[in-house]
Amino acid sequence: HLTRNRTDCCPDLVASYSYGVVLFTFVFPLTLSVSVSPVQTKSKKTLAKPGVKNIVLVDGVRTPFLTSGTTGLLHRTSLPKDAVDYVIYGTVIQEVKTSNVAREASLGAGFSDKIPCHTVTMACISSNVAMTTGAGMIAAGQCDAIVAGGVEFMSDVPIRHSRKMRKTMLALNRAKTLGQRLSLIGSIRMAHLTPELPAVAEFSTAETMGHSADRLAAAFGVSRLEQDEFALRSHTLAKQAQDSGLLSDVISFKVPGRDMVSKDNGIRPSSMEQLAKLKPAFIKPHGTVTAANSSFLTDGASAVLIMSEEKALAMGYKPKAYLRDFVYVSQDPKDQLLLGPTYGTPKVLERAGLTMNDIDVFEFHEAFAGQIMANLKAMDSDWFAQTYMGRKTKVGTPPMEKFNLWGGSLSLGHPFGATGCRLVTTVAHRLQKEGGQYGLVAACAAGGQVT
Repeated sequence: HLTRNRTDCCPDLVASYSYGVVLFTFVFPLTLSVSVSPVQTKSKKTLAKPGVKNIVLVDGVRTPFLTSGTTGLLHRTSLPKDAVDYVIYGTVIQEVKTSNVAREASLGAGFSDKIPCHTVTMACISSNVAMTTGAGMIAAGQCDAIVAGGVEFMSDVPIRHSRKMRKTMLALNRAKTLGQRLSLIGSIRMAHLTPELPAVAEFSTAETMGHSADRLAAAFGVSRLEQDEFALRSHTLAKQAQDSGLLSDVISFKVPGRDMVSKDNGIRPSSMEQLAKLKPAFIKPHGTVTAANSSFLTDGASAVLIMSEEKALAMGYKPKAYLRDFVYVSQDPKDQLLLGPTYGTPKVLERAGLTMNDIDVFEFHEAFAGQIMANLKAMDSDWFAQTYMGRKTKVGTPPMEKFNLWGGSLSLGHPFGATGCRLVTTVAHRLQKEGGQYGLVAACAAGGQVT
């Protein structure tokens, strides 16, 4: 629900995505939906840059995130279907038939077929890349209005034949005689029929991310109790936010052949006693990472509309945020795979001329509870800063009273390609609700990268 007049006082949001950690600076106006009472906040310095276009977030939506099942943005913003200059979407496990899912989603949503579209992938920060790419195109003067988003459907991932079977099938396609075909068919063995399943593992290390999270937790002395407590916190806060109607970016979605879904279904508050009963999921029998303190395989999609400020105001929109800056960092995928937030956060703050104390809202992607707690301990360590980051003093930790207050990926779910837009939209809504001005988002991704 967008109002049609401009507000003059805009709080700023800095978002840091890590693992990839994408660091954004956003400015949010004090514009609230009818269900939220305006909250006054002190006005801090603006992060506008001379000679650089103001880039704004107009709105963001997502489907319910479903444990492993758009036209919603058009409906929410009443956006003319030919008003968008470009569409960019992120995804991780691509379906061959829709390898450029941005184009297929654009056409399916009813956008003009004259709008160019492309698809990006950067593991769990793919939609972050979509957003920063769009922001860059607007800043360069190439576009004025871009839809960016992401999608992942883990319930039906493409499964390949084995390499030997693929090689035989391709040879069959080239065979010219019946004898050649029969010979190739006769060479097929039962082992050739074994499928290749997608693996949530690092190609460079052959290690699953859960295994890396378990080692990271051990390295930083993060106990099983701490991880379970954080997981319970995430689910409890997500349930409170859902029941209070705070997750207003969620739109109802008709699952083909099934019912209409209207809310996330992975939110399941439990008890410490029940969590303690679960066995280690990756390093057995002494690991601390379990199914309950890890994010789960999820289906979902998300989208945001970003524009130059001039275009948004000319069309009568009241922006929710200014997108100011971003940083990508990366580190060793073996030992520091999930430490992106620690490395990315100080860089984005320094670029924006801010400190941790300036940030009003923090939203970090919760890949694993152990990953979050390890980052918090690394950020609070002078020794880590001096030994590994070349810094004289520690980064500092986000206050928990500002951190992921509406739940996170542990409870809401984590469709790989869609989470970035969910984080950014959540920060915008939280800043509005809480009367904050600056927000910081950090999201980790495979390969040891951070945005």
